[in-house]
Parts: sequence; structure tokens; C-alpha cells
Amino acid sequence: MTDVATEKPRRGRPPVSDEQRRRQRLDISRHAVRLFAEQGVAATSGEQIAQAAGVSERTFWRHFPHKESCVEPLLTKMVDAFCAVLRAWPSELELIEHLRGAYTPLLDAATDDDIEAVLAVVRLTHGERALRAAYLMLRERAEEAMAEVLAARMRLPQDTIEIRVQAAAMSAVLKVATDDVARAAAGGVTRATLDGHREQIAAALRGLSRML
Repeated sequence: MTDVATEKPRRGRPPVSDEQRRRQRLDISRHAVRLFAEQGVAATSGEQIAQAAGVSERTFWRHFPHKESCVEPLLTKMVDAFCAVLRAWPSELELIEHLRGAYTPLLDAATDDDIEAVLAVVRLTHGERALRAAYLMLRERAEEAMAEVLAARMRLPQDTIEIRVQAAAMSAVLKVATDDVARAAAGGVTRATLDGHREQIAAALRGLSRML
């Protein structure tokens, strides 16, 4: 029988936490977007992205199945920001009022650099099919989250056509508004640009509610 007291501690690196993994994926995503914007997706290799991010190729491919999927962490931040605001929608407020006061494109951006990077990805998706596919896939996941919030709000099953149509319409508003602000911010993000983005979403949702 093994004497536990005399067992030697295991060697090797300590396990990586989920938060460390998330931060590393996000950092790689930032470097990938910069390289994609500078030289195009086709001319950028996984090796180049790994070197720029200061990680091994093995680590890089452990995080991402293909180089195009590097954009997902940044795009996810943008989609999650809208969904988080939607989930925090107070019962006493109209959605438009809530969005005007609470919505921001990113929840936890330490600087405007992440906002710049996200909007750069959105611009890139218009000319890069593989990036567009990743973008649209995230949009589908966001639509499911929106349907969940709307279903709870309206006290209806999430799979009813009314809920699914409203979630799809809301997702379309966010997509079009994000495309617009990405184009408007091609020369740099300003506070006025972001304020206009928020107002555009609110106005579009108000117009949509009148039509329904």
C-alpha cells in the first residue's frame, strides 16, 4: 500500500483556470484581428498569430480549430453585451428607454481598443467569407438568448412563433446597426459615434414595435 505521506508532488504546470483561458483566447483574438486587418486573412497564418500573441502554435491550435475562429472571442463580447443589457431590462421600463440608458457595445472594455477591434472584425466580415460565417453563427446564438428573455418577459413558451419572430427582428436590428457603426467608425471610434449607435438601435426598435 502506498504511503501517502511519502508521495512526491506532481510536477508540471499548474492547471489553467477558465478565466485564464478566456483571457488568453481574447488576447490571441486581438492579435489575430490586427494581422487580418493589416495583411488579410489568406496571408495570415496560425503561426504568425501565435508569435504575435506570444504563445506556442500548440497552444494556439488548442484554443482555435482554425484561424478564422480567432475572431469569435471579440465578437462574442459584443453580442454578450447586448444580451446582458436585455436580461437586466427592468419590468417598469420600456426596452427603448432601458437601452438608451444602459447599452454599450462592450461590457468590460478597459480601453476603446477592444471596441475598435470588434468594429474592425465587423468590417472584415463583409469581404472575408470565413469570418462572415463565424459572425453569423454567433448572431444565431444571440437570437436564442434574446428569445429566452422575451419569453420570460411575455410569459410565453420560447418556441412560439411570436417569440421567435420578435427575437429574429431584434437580432436583425442589432446586426444592421452594428454594420452601420462599424462603417462610421472606420476612421476611429468617438463618443458621438457610439451615442449615435445606441440611438439608432432604440429608434429602429421603436419603429419595429409600431409595425408589429
